[in-house]
Amino acid sequence: MSDRLDGEKSGVVAWRRARWVRGPRPEAVPTAVGTACTLIGLLNVASGVFPRFRHSRMHALAEVLPGAVSPLAAAASIVVGLLLLLLAHGLKRRKRRVWIAAVTLLPVGAAAQFAYRHSVIGAVLSLALLAYLVWHRREFAALPDPRSRWKALLNFVVLGGVSVALGMVIVNSHPHRIVGDPTVWAELQHVMWGLFGFEGPVAYTHHVDYTVGYSLGALGLLTLATTAYLAFRPEQPAARLTAEDEDRLRELLARHGSRDSLGHFALRRDKGAVFSPSGKAAVCYRVVSGVMLASGDPIGDVEAWPGAIERFMEEARVHSWTPAVMGCSETGGEVWTRETGLDALELGDEAIVDVADFTLSGRAMRNVRQMVKRIERNGYETRVRRVAELSPEEVEAVQRAADGWRGTDTERGFSMALGRIGDPRDGDAVIATAHRAPGEGETPGPYGDLKAVLHFVPWGADGMSLDLMRRDRSADPGMNELLIVAALQAAPKLDVSRVSLNFAMFRSALARGEKLGAGPVLRTWRSLLVFLSRWFQIESLYKFNAKFQPRWEPRFLVFRATRDLPRIGFAAMQAEGFVQLGLPRLLRRRRPEPVARPCAHRASALRGTSVERAA
Repeated sequence: MSDRLDGEKSGVVAWRRARWVRGPRPEAVPTAVGTACTLIGLLNVASGVFPRFRHSRMHALAEVLPGAVSPLAAAASIVVGLLLLLLAHGLKRRKRRVWIAAVTLLPVGAAAQFAYRHSVIGAVLSLALLAYLVWHRREFAALPDPRSRWKALLNFVVLGGVSVALGMVIVNSHPHRIVGDPTVWAELQHVMWGLFGFEGPVAYTHHVDYTVGYSLGALGLLTLATTAYLAFRPEQPAARLTAEDEDRLRELLARHGSRDSLGHFALRRDKGAVFSPSGKAAVCYRVVSGVMLASGDPIGDVEAWPGAIERFMEEARVHSWTPAVMGCSETGGEVWTRETGLDALELGDEAIVDVADFTLSGRAMRNVRQMVKRIERNGYETRVRRVAELSPEEVEAVQRAADGWRGTDTERGFSMALGRIGDPRDGDAVIATAHRAPGEGETPGPYGDLKAVLHFVPWGADGMSLDLMRRDRSADPGMNELLIVAALQAAPKLDVSRVSLNFAMFRSALARGEKLGAGPVLRTWRSLLVFLSRWFQIESLYKFNAKFQPRWEPRFLVFRATRDLPRIGFAAMQAEGFVQLGLPRLLRRRRPEPVARPCAHRASALRGTSVERAA
């Protein structure tokens, strides 16, 4: 690095020095508190549900634990236990509001123990844990995650199901006090009525009906209260790219956009951005399920990347988010791992075609050449133009066709997708379209003679990166091959010298696993990838890309620890649109769209799945 890096990293060095003076943050404190809450919560639920448990040897332990209650307060025991279980994960993530809830709950538990059980030891231990939390209050400073209303519905379904299951256990936990022999349906009715505060068809002796009724009513009240809180609390918006941030990013891309083929995808307007202290670099991200997910390399001057990365990591620390980076290049992965101590894993390879080296001649291109000639003989023609060259009517027609040909209810793509097409600010983007006029006796399609669309975003001043692949399913096979060849042949007139195609996930494993001499482990891994290709187009994308004889550039996943990989993988699937956890369509509140109709996504396992299988 040059001397300019010293000035850029001065703020970073000062931050690190200040952090060293304050001392390291002991992660063991929130982890231990969260684990204790989990164990105590399970113990409280068990002591409230199972009467024999309350009179067993474990009852002596339950009598002195914070939040444990006497056998006569079974309902309170269950509620306190469930609340502690709900708070445990938030305490492990150092969430400030969860800490406030725990600090508020512990004095109530201490007062309940002293009032109901006259347990001085239990009250003292509750206050001791309260003092411990207050003493370490600085450890619980993480800000809340972006909120959404669907969490209220999820809470109602999950906690409601838990309440019904616990209710069935409570109803049957006093077998010798039940009058008669009620059926399972009668017991379920008793649980449902009890959750709403009414008496059901099951009768008990020795006043057990009061204990069961209070327990069921408390479960119903807890479900209702937590659902109402999640539904009516003020909503905190997720990260959105502001107009000012977009202008700054476009300036950085104008100067440094040729470095990364994924740079233009940073302009997705459902991402947030953090900038380096000098403003010469930025990292774009989205928070999904507690994972702060960045994509591609940082935008801007390489020498300013460390400052933007430090800001990113500080933002993740403040909110206690899990940091991760999807699809960064080898250079980006080296900088990320060096500056943060994170680890990297190769995800796959990006197919890049150098226009000067591309030709349809030769045996290797025989299949593509024959397919293109056959389609052209069937009356198809292609047009490759910049978005700025299209009329508003043509842009609208392309948007409607791309929406209509989308195979899923929602747009897919995040790390390698722009999420829109035809925006006036993206005038340098390239659209390739295939057309075929209807013959005699043929009915025109809903989108006229338009049969397929490819959308490319700028990659610096001399490149373009594939974003969208959509086609009419009734069109002849090979539309994507036809348009890619047309785009590559038109590239010199557009002053484009390199074209980034699809991302092939785990390409090296697929390529090496099919070669002679591959070991059993590699062959097994390849067989698993081929099996998964039934749902995710892993092998088909690799073979599709290989048709055009590209060079392969590896892409990496950067992560903190191996134990975070399942969580990062699930968050990535949510971000890419493979997993949807939102409200049902009828219950969704329509939001004004900040951009032109979104309909673009990168056609790959990470960029969407619009690629047709090779004919």
